[in-house]
Amino acid sequence: MRVAVVHYWLVGMRGGERVLEEILAMFPQAEIFTHVAAPSALSARVNAHPIHETRVARLPGARRHYQKYLGFMPRALEELDLSGFDLVISSESGPAKGVIVPPGVPHIAYVHSPMRYIWDHYPAYRARLGPVGRVVFSRLAHRLRQWDVTSAARVDRIVANSAFVAERVRRFWRREADVVHPPVDLGRFRPAPDGTPRRHFLFVSELVPYKRADLVIEAFRGLDLPLLVVGDGPERARLQRDLPDNVRLLGRVPAAELASLYQGARALVFPAEEDFGITPVEAMASGTPVIAYGRGGATESVVDG
Repeated sequence: MRVAVVHYWLVGMRGGERVLEEILAMFPQAEIFTHVAAPSALSARVNAHPIHETRVARLPGARRHYQKYLGFMPRALEELDLSGFDLVISSESGPAKGVIVPPGVPHIAYVHSPMRYIWDHYPAYRARLGPVGRVVFSRLAHRLRQWDVTSAARVDRIVANSAFVAERVRRFWRREADVVHPPVDLGRFRPAPDGTPRRHFLFVSELVPYKRADLVIEAFRGLDLPLLVVGDGPERARLQRDLPDNVRLLGRVPAAELASLYQGARALVFPAEEDFGITPVEAMASGTPVIAYGRGGATESVVDG
């Protein structure tokens, strides 16, 4: 059976790409379709499969500035020729599910999130743009919402990564979704031996605005409590400029070091309204308490009290 897996973009290994790895493990013969790919930033498990890029990858600077070509992605997806495939699986957070599949071929969409920047997070994204950017993005987002709903109607079965995302699928697309939580490799994490000192608090995330690293750092400002921030992203330079003495930005760390940081933490601080939230599950597997915002996917894994 020939299987096509459509993933929005492949420029690193975050939660969506870990889910992609598990989909590929179920279909070892699968081929990957994506807007842009950076093989050097991908795992061996992903690179073992044929990777086909859409025409977006041929645009100037696309591998670095792919998000600026968002308006080109719907048509690029619809131009993909999926003839000869027996099953299509799309992995949706950015545009992926909009492919047109041949008649009789089932299309299953695994939804990490409807596109936040055109739906529930739209006002926050728009507010960060300049005057010209706001005008352009307003028009683009309006068209993308129409396409997003239309393309959702073409999918045969939708699977959401949490009940929280399933509700957003229902609200924005008017579609029902099954819920399958994303895989978490719990074997990498275990509680620390008795007597291990727990000295620091921990924040683990990509440093993008909606993850709210800024909120956590401000909460620790002036406290005699150490906070370690693990992760990288476009917010790092801004956060670094006014960092309190008790907060350290560690950037990305190796998997073994992350497991050790979980074991030595007094608690993981998780302030975002996340789609699911893999890091709280990793922390709890390490025997570390989680201080989470009481909305979003975290409520499906973190038990209050």
